[in-house]
Amino acid sequence: MIVPDYLINFNLSHLSQLKTDILIVGSGVAGLTSGLAASDYGKILIITKGKIDENASSNAQGGIAVTLKREDSWKLHLEDTLRCGEGLSHRTAVELLVREGVRRVKDLIEKGANFDHIKGKISFSKEGAHSRGRVIHARGDATGKEIERVLLEEVRRNPAIRIIKNLFLIDLLHQGGEVFGAIIFDGIKKEIKAIIAKKVILATGGAGQLYQETTNPSVSTGDSLAIAYRAGATLSNLEFFQFHPTALYLAGTPRFLISESTRGEGAILVNKKGKRFMQHYHKLAELASRDVVSRAILNEMKKTKGNCVYLDLTSFNEGFTKKRFPHIRRVCSDYGLEITKDPIPVRPAAHYLMGGIKIDLTGRTNIENLYACGETAEGGIHGANRLASNSLLECLVFGYRAGRNAGKSIEKKGIKIPQISFSGRWEERKHFDLSDLKRSLRVLMWRNVGIEREKNGLEEALQKIRFWQKYALRTLRTTLRGWEMQNMLITSFLITESALKRQESRGAHFRLDFPEKDEKKWRKNTIIKR
Repeated sequence: MIVPDYLINFNLSHLSQLKTDILIVGSGVAGLTSGLAASDYGKILIITKGKIDENASSNAQGGIAVTLKREDSWKLHLEDTLRCGEGLSHRTAVELLVREGVRRVKDLIEKGANFDHIKGKISFSKEGAHSRGRVIHARGDATGKEIERVLLEEVRRNPAIRIIKNLFLIDLLHQGGEVFGAIIFDGIKKEIKAIIAKKVILATGGAGQLYQETTNPSVSTGDSLAIAYRAGATLSNLEFFQFHPTALYLAGTPRFLISESTRGEGAILVNKKGKRFMQHYHKLAELASRDVVSRAILNEMKKTKGNCVYLDLTSFNEGFTKKRFPHIRRVCSDYGLEITKDPIPVRPAAHYLMGGIKIDLTGRTNIENLYACGETAEGGIHGANRLASNSLLECLVFGYRAGRNAGKSIEKKGIKIPQISFSGRWEERKHFDLSDLKRSLRVLMWRNVGIEREKNGLEEALQKIRFWQKYALRTLRTTLRGWEMQNMLITSFLITESALKRQESRGAHFRLDFPEKDEKKWRKNTIIKR
């Protein structure tokens, strides 16, 4: 793979500079939580490449899995998570998640988060692969939006935190295995700047936009993975990409997520012929883990020669859906579907990356002064398959731990900035269709590195991506979309390389040519480092 040691021509001393103690990249739940946790120790700058609420956290419908009920326990939550992770989740990390998660959620409630109640008590629902009903929601199906609201209010009241939108992270400033800031592009002023920081926390979310079909927002292009890789960070388990089974499938519509909690409440899946099918694939039927349901849907589509299946909520009464699924009901209604009368056409879509930048239990990477948290990080939680509604909990727990550790480790003295300049030769091309390259990459990833994979398809994908890199990494214009495309080419290559390396099927990674799990050879993490 071609990896440029530079992305732009510049000399650090020629750029305007911002200085802060801790730079946090990303304004989702993980980024905001880490900022609040670090704010007792110094000045915090949170940046985001788009709008402040333009992230996967704001779109999260499903809820938070947390053991607040008397008849539940953190030990049961631990075992459910480990079972779903299929041997690759780390017990110590998962125990931290499920035990500390209770405190983090109670903190949210104390700060004013309005979770749904029934008769004065928080209501719980059961989702796929959970042994208990432990998932709490806010505003029916707007849990992420409610958590973001609470955290943003706290951030805006905090005098130690500054948050700036429309700043795109181009690259980390690093030398000798140590990070001391970042190079960013100001999307409003259209200029390149340097941010000098004692610590950097990456919380940029996932990489669903690498795929043709995805539930992710447009900003989820895997930037941090490519940026951290260029700096020498270790990445882990990138082959494990979770495909959500039920995304709205109508011509001309975005792949809007239809929450798993609909199935938790009793919705069923039927094929093109109106026949229920999940009971033939798993004893838990619609409540099986996401990888099982996604592959079952794919198989039913092949058997019936259909391009989707249908999620049937017609057994629900209208009053219940208005209260429990108001957002889903409203969106479907906008496209002419009344969910208590019309089955919803759905098919799988790329949803969540279980792998990421390797971190320890405090969010630290192998690069000095560099941290990561949230979906962009891999801390041993999800393993080969994420348990439903554990992601927001991970953002709260490990966002807090990363922010706290970064804050406590700030040195009081100033930063010694080494002399550094990046330079390179650019081959400007008059005719270069960036949107066509992006579309081609996303189609290739969906076809060859999707729900089902095999050697020939993966090798073909690597060959094509490598060929595109040869001319694209040196010719993309220095714009936000150009830098973003460079990151997509690097990250997609790393994901494909990881998928080719793992010669077995485990969790969300399914190889047609290696359909069985190989405990002897492959019960281990896939590690990639430059």
